[in-house]
Amino acid sequence: MTQGPGAVLVRDQLADLAARGVHWPAWAGVRMGGLRPAAVLVLFGVLDRHPAEHPTTAVPGDLDLLLVGRAPHLAHHPGQVAFPGGRLDPADAGPVACALREATEETGLDPAGVEVLGTLGALAVPVSRHVVTPVLGWWAVSSPVRVVDPGESATVFRAPVADLLDPAHRGTVVGSYQGREHRSPAFEVAEHLVWGFTGMVLDHLLTELGWAEPWDTDRVLAR
Repeated sequence: MTQGPGAVLVRDQLADLAARGVHWPAWAGVRMGGLRPAAVLVLFGVLDRHPAEHPTTAVPGDLDLLLVGRAPHLAHHPGQVAFPGGRLDPADAGPVACALREATEETGLDPAGVEVLGTLGALAVPVSRHVVTPVLGWWAVSSPVRVVDPGESATVFRAPVADLLDPAHRGTVVGSYQGREHRSPAFEVAEHLVWGFTGMVLDHLLTELGWAEPWDTDRVLAR
């Protein structure tokens, strides 16, 4: 990303969020025994030079978020869009090392170009029995990305952040978990639907950053 005034402001906003921490809502407070530690990389930067379609003053038009589409045969969250990441290996020094390793294995990015701004509070994901630490990153020097292992990922793509803010691209996915209705904020972007854990985290982060625009929470999107 060209380090112009807009980019510098975004990077500073992200760094400030990492420093002060995120106050996750009630859904994030679920606690279970036997959860396995995992980490994801929430990486903002520029994946290509195509601007977003939605006009906004909140972020530069070329600001992107790196996302992956999980392979459809995986045991947990098959076919869903996610942040790059996965379970901590014994050799990982911690969540940051895990998130960078997994992102490199899944997308081929060069971790040397990633400025790690900090970690956010860990979140329980009961359906896959993981406790996930989001690692907030700034893509200071971007590198090409692609699907590295088709057995893990079906696609790697840019999500223009301005388009994620567009109320016309937002809605709710309704499902069930353990017999109870579950509602997830969702985003339609780059011909993909972002929902579930990733949608909930992204919705809350955009709100905490002060970028979110009002949207229709009653609009139900089909998955």
